[in-house]
Formats: sequence, structure tokens, C-alpha cells
Amino acid sequence: MIPDISTLWVVFFLLLCTYLLNTLIFQPILKVIDQRTAAVRGARELAESAATKATAAAAEYDHAMTSARGEVYKQIDDTRRAALDRRTQLLTETRAAVERESTDATTRVAEESAAARAALDREAAGLADAIVTRVLGRAS
Repeated sequence: MIPDISTLWVVFFLLLCTYLLNTLIFQPILKVIDQRTAAVRGARELAESAATKATAAAAEYDHAMTSARGEVYKQIDDTRRAALDRRTQLLTETRAAVERESTDATTRVAEESAAARAALDREAAGLADAIVTRVLGRAS
């Protein structure tokens, strides 16, 4: 059986509508969807790359901070050691100076004591002569 001409027209219009819908609506929509998918994929890749770079930068920062802290602690320790060495040197110098001054003072006191004893001995001899002269009434 031969189909009726109207059936052919329906099939023709159906094919025409399918072609037009496909060309004018579905293909542009699919193209936009593909572009958005590609854009999302690119954004994800960019985000992953940025996250990797941020992680690397954070690790580098942590390494730099650890290194800087180590250097600062080393400088503080060196400064503290130098200050302790200087303190020890000053204490040694001060003790030596005090020891010298103490020895000098002891020597001066001994000399002054000997001089005072000699002076007292002379005065005692003079007083003894004066007492003998007065008591006995004669010079010795």
C-alpha cells in the first residue's frame, strides 16, 4: 500500500522540524553546555594549580620561618655567650684589682703600723728619759 500524500507531508515536516530543532536549538544548547563544561574543567584545573602553589608557598614560608628562627636563636645564644664571657672577664679583672688594692692597703697599714710603733718607741724613750730626769733629778 502506498501511503497517502498527507502522510508524506507529515513525515517531511517531522523531518524538517527535527532538523530545524536540532540545528537551531539543540546544537547551540549542547555547544553552550560543552563550553560551560570546558570552563568548569579549566576553573577546576586552575583552582587545583593555585592550591598546589599555595601549599608549596606555605611550605616554603614555614621553612623560611624555621630557618629565620634558628638564626635568631643562634644570634641570641651567641650574644648571651659573649655577655657571659665579658661578665666573667670583668669579674676576673675586678677581683684582681680588689686583690691588688687589698694587698696594697695591707702593706700600707703594716708600714704605717711599723712607723707608728717606731714613733711610739721613740716617744716612749723620750718620756722615759723625761720621767727619769724628773724623778731622779738628773739626766741619763
